[in-house]
Amino acid sequence: MSTHSCNHSTPHTHAAEASHSHGNAPLRNYLVGVILFIAALLVPQLVVKDFLYTAAILLAGYHIIWEGIEDTIKDTRKSRHFKPNVHLLMTLAAFGSVLIGNFNEAALLILIFAGAHFLEEYAEGQSRKEITNLLKLNPTEARLVKADGSIEKIAAEQVKKGDRLQVLPGDQIATDGKILSGISSINEASINGESVPREKTVGDEVFGSTINGNGTFMMEVTKDSSETVFAKILSVVESAQNNQSKTETRIKKIEPLYVTTVLILVPLFILTAPFLFGWDWSTSFYRGLVMMISASPCALAASAVPASLSAISNLAKRGILFKGSSYLANMGQTKVAAFDKTGTLTIGQPQVTDVFFAEETTEAHRQEWVSLILAMEKQANHPLAAAIVEHFEKQEKAQPLELSVNNQIGSGLTAVVEGKTYRIGKPAATFAHSSFAEQRETLEQSGKTVVVFSVDDQPVGLIALMDLPNPQSKAVIDELQQSGIRTVMITGDSQAAGQAIGDQLGVDQVAANVLPENKAQIIQQLQNEYGQTVMVGDGINDAPALVQADIGFAMGEGSDVAIEVGDAVIMKNDLTRFTYALKTAKKLDRIIWQNIFFSMFIVALLIVLNLLGKMNIGLGVFAHEGSTLLVLFNSLRMLAPMSETVAHTSKK
Repeated sequence: MSTHSCNHSTPHTHAAEASHSHGNAPLRNYLVGVILFIAALLVPQLVVKDFLYTAAILLAGYHIIWEGIEDTIKDTRKSRHFKPNVHLLMTLAAFGSVLIGNFNEAALLILIFAGAHFLEEYAEGQSRKEITNLLKLNPTEARLVKADGSIEKIAAEQVKKGDRLQVLPGDQIATDGKILSGISSINEASINGESVPREKTVGDEVFGSTINGNGTFMMEVTKDSSETVFAKILSVVESAQNNQSKTETRIKKIEPLYVTTVLILVPLFILTAPFLFGWDWSTSFYRGLVMMISASPCALAASAVPASLSAISNLAKRGILFKGSSYLANMGQTKVAAFDKTGTLTIGQPQVTDVFFAEETTEAHRQEWVSLILAMEKQANHPLAAAIVEHFEKQEKAQPLELSVNNQIGSGLTAVVEGKTYRIGKPAATFAHSSFAEQRETLEQSGKTVVVFSVDDQPVGLIALMDLPNPQSKAVIDELQQSGIRTVMITGDSQAAGQAIGDQLGVDQVAANVLPENKAQIIQQLQNEYGQTVMVGDGINDAPALVQADIGFAMGEGSDVAIEVGDAVIMKNDLTRFTYALKTAKKLDRIIWQNIFFSMFIVALLIVLNLLGKMNIGLGVFAHEGSTLLVLFNSLRMLAPMSETVAHTSKK
């Protein structure tokens, strides 16, 4: 999409409308027009001057002149009443200047007007460019199983429903489907926010964008590429260009009416000015042209759209996609920020929190067992294993061992050393009668995952893991609270587990034991009590809440459903980007209102000066189009990076 400066009554889709697809020719011709204008200033012969000025007008402004006429005709036919735009207004002013012999002023008007036009296109082009570049951050391919059994690598968008795919260890699953053969553990954090992989076998459903673990399997595709995460993100881009804020929409609705009023008042002014001010007809006509230029709402029309697109581009470069400027504009009015817990406020990866060995364990046995645990877990491709290895390598002195380990999905790791069977995995049936039973219950009630180390089926050690708050969350919560925004954490965990995380982060409210279908109800209650509520989530279970919220933020590493229903998408699970978006929204609101007040002040000032006889076309063009350029430059401030004050803080 490309919405030109001073012509916001109708958005122009250049990619789709051949009539407005100019390529680079207008810019090249504009530069030639500038050169001809400069040459005209240096040429002494009047005839040659006027010829060069005329050539500059036609070369630099033919495309905006044509669009002004074409769009006025098209919009008039569509609405069935006269609906002019500012392109037409400025075109009439330029030709009027030519009629009275002011070729230089007409050329100057067109050059500055067209320059402002190109500047806005640049701002919009930056938005499109940055958003498009984001799509390259998610390369995905698939291994297609052909009819003869051979394997071919293809792009994910080529995958069709009914295709068979091979998925190897570590592969990103290209799209949704079901397992035909094989078994594996799959990291579905992008779907459900849970960092602990789920074991999958024949008949089980798998989801696109999730990561395969240590198994190999064949799957049948159940969704076309149009239903993938990529397709959802592309729809976000389209929405961002079409969905506008109330301020933008209001300006666009007012503009045709305003232009029509100017086109009616200017002839009346020309006809009555000789009687009201004692001017001759030539002066009256000239002053009428100056008034047409002065009263043009060019700067006003450019007050909101370039700023919004620049803000969207700024956010896009940082992995934040908004489906439209309306959501970004509204975000500055946020009263409550509600967050999903797992993968949003927490790291999304388990970490060891507690380690217990049997009371009678000697130091020698402890060292031996730690070495065994490390040796066994190093042969596993599992987040829990990685967390255990990381912990013991940092905390314990272990002797390197080489073992033959049997990795049985669903039961854990087993190794036989000197006639003894060592096992590490989920608690077995014998665990209920062990000395660790009470500790296990306490730990699990606090939301922790328990892993047991046993010797010959006798539990001798216990390891507890938990998805801890991410280092950014505390600082983000603090910053929101300092801004007067109430913070709420919504989780399906138990009250004790949820409150433990909530206390660490300092959130104002914890809603625990919340079923997915009840999350939307919690959001509605917050809206009724406090006002505008923003929801941040990443999983399918967050979708109802994202829809209910005034603005739904989907974490981009979450599910395609969350991305589809969310109003904004954070491509990476970086919570500081949420506060960055909030600060950007508040700055955008300030800049838009600055632009509106400034543009209206300039229009009023120019009209008054013209009535006092203190204004000519050249000065009017400089002042009016100069104000448009200032508005655009002020809008382009939104492209500059915002200061990121959120720091990584240690957990309480």
